[in-house]
Amino acid sequence: MGGDVESIGFAEARSALAWWLEAGVDAAIQDAPRNWLRPAPSPQQPALEAVSNIVEPATETLAELQRWLASSAQIPLASATARRILPHGPEEAGIMLLSDSPALEDFTSGQPIGGDAWALATRMLAAIGMTADDAYSASLSCFHAPGSRMSEEERQACAEIARRHIALAKPKRLLLLGDGPCVALLGKRLIQARGHVHKVEGVRTVATFHPRHLINRPLDKALAWKDLLLLMEDES
Repeated sequence: MGGDVESIGFAEARSALAWWLEAGVDAAIQDAPRNWLRPAPSPQQPALEAVSNIVEPATETLAELQRWLASSAQIPLASATARRILPHGPEEAGIMLLSDSPALEDFTSGQPIGGDAWALATRMLAAIGMTADDAYSASLSCFHAPGSRMSEEERQACAEIARRHIALAKPKRLLLLGDGPCVALLGKRLIQARGHVHKVEGVRTVATFHPRHLINRPLDKALAWKDLLLLMEDES
């Protein structure tokens, strides 16, 4: 086609391409022969990197554990649609309230026990001489995940996190609310765990009904009152 390749101009290049098209050239010219009948290799899938925690679970203090709960991607029930409801309250609180996974009412209120149930919980605390500021409130799972059901493996993992949570929060007393925390930490349903004093991470522990249950079934408030009195008995 004449001329030095390095000095070819736009017009020459355009003319050369037009000539190739007229000649029926429809592929780039290669120096080495190519087997056009060989099947095309299957595309390789890109390697997937393992999902890691946004924050490593360095849980030497309560604040570190709270940050891990707020950001970890590997907590049981974590998903793109699950919403986190984080614990609240002071360290070394007079009492720690541990409930099951947050319900819609809790999610709306942005706390482990919310809405009317929290209002009732506040009155229950007042009845034993405590205020809401004296309580540390948490849930067995910090995720509001409608429609999801906790597997036994997930429950055991949540129980381990809860035990670590209790050890770092250092409450004076622990109140388990409902079946979920009882099964996870005591290995018993609420009906079996009620009426007895337990120890979880060295903390005096009593199980009772969730305030939401008491709203729906007021007759059980008398039983819950007995549980609260048992929790507050002098250990000496």
